[in-house]
Amino acid sequence: MPRRAAGLTAAKVRTAKPGRYGDGGGLYLLVRSAEARFWLFRYTMPGKKLREAGLGRASGPGAIALAGARQKADELRRLVDTGIDPLEHRKATEAAAVTAAQAAAARVKTFDEVARLYLEAHESGWRNAKHRAQLAMTLREYAGPHIGRLPVAEIETAHVMAVLRPIWHTIPETATRLRGRVEAVLDYAAVHGWRAGANPARWRGHLDKLLPSRTKVRAVKHHTALPWHDLASFIQKLRGRDGMAARALEFAILTAARSGEALGARWSEIDMGAAVWTVPKERMKAGKEHRVPLAPAVLALLRGLLPLRGEEDPSSLVFPGQGGGNSLSVMAMAMTLRRMDYGKFTVHGFRSTFRDWAGETTGHPREVVEAALAHQIGGKVEQAYARGDLFTKRRRLMEDWEAYSTKAPAIVVSLPERRDADVAVS
Repeated sequence: MPRRAAGLTAAKVRTAKPGRYGDGGGLYLLVRSAEARFWLFRYTMPGKKLREAGLGRASGPGAIALAGARQKADELRRLVDTGIDPLEHRKATEAAAVTAAQAAAARVKTFDEVARLYLEAHESGWRNAKHRAQLAMTLREYAGPHIGRLPVAEIETAHVMAVLRPIWHTIPETATRLRGRVEAVLDYAAVHGWRAGANPARWRGHLDKLLPSRTKVRAVKHHTALPWHDLASFIQKLRGRDGMAARALEFAILTAARSGEALGARWSEIDMGAAVWTVPKERMKAGKEHRVPLAPAVLALLRGLLPLRGEEDPSSLVFPGQGGGNSLSVMAMAMTLRRMDYGKFTVHGFRSTFRDWAGETTGHPREVVEAALAHQIGGKVEQAYARGDLFTKRRRLMEDWEAYSTKAPAIVVSLPERRDADVAVS
């Protein structure tokens, strides 16, 4: 469409009153006010309605002069003549620019940065702050020095092996967890388009060809447990000790609870009347609420602690630390064991003591014992149908456990060896 000889002038562009003014060839000046002047290109594609494409400002900062506006209009008119819609072409060009920018960002998105984003995105899914801290620590301390500053798009199998190889044979459990966490971070990066291709940290069909399985590296070291036949004697000695750590340890043993579950117990979780301790799912390893039947000895222990509470909030800790606001540490119970000359045994090992006692000396069904330990038994299908928690049966089990644990140990009396002279002759 040729431009008319009598088109716009630079002076008219500056002084025209509000309205729309044509320059020819589809170029228009749109004046809304003295300060608001814009260039438009109007065109019609075959079989479609009239469309307008903005070319920029005709006044103010970044204003385009008349000659520049005509040049832009000529470029768009050539697109129309070749059957290309200028607005659609602009959208495609902008989308390509965004894609290119994202690709450029991916090339500089480092592993440390993606790991931080991954942890933030899954914040609500962690069991507790301690679990998140452990995740962050392993990624920072073990992966960070090797791949932390590398763009995630460039991480390959050799980089992952550089992370895992130094610790695979020395601390295999940590190394195994680290591999899974590196894999999760790289999967997170792939979903966001920051890297492409197979995950170099995947195990099955990949790293399992380069590294031995954890079970073959070193036998799993179990928590050292006190033999069940020595428990009654131990409990008697434990009750002879003062201090919150001793009471917390006794509580953990008699409830067969994990250390963290016992130390994090709050009075609001305990129903003294119903003799039930309900541990919320947020503090359970399996993420499922767990009800613990409280035997008489446990209730007596708790009643002994009630005077210490005064008028505190019901949500206060059952076993507060010295500051009152924080719970005791696991080390406090471990130190109690050491002072009693039982330092070679672990606090967690008393759960094994409970399991051995129940399996070797009682007729309680295995599923009841495992439920008392808050273990998930069977496959997913079996778990889906096992809706109950065997609470009534577990109460009988825990009462038997208390009776055994708190009974007075047998006293063995050594009699003097009998001599023939002491035997009466008939």
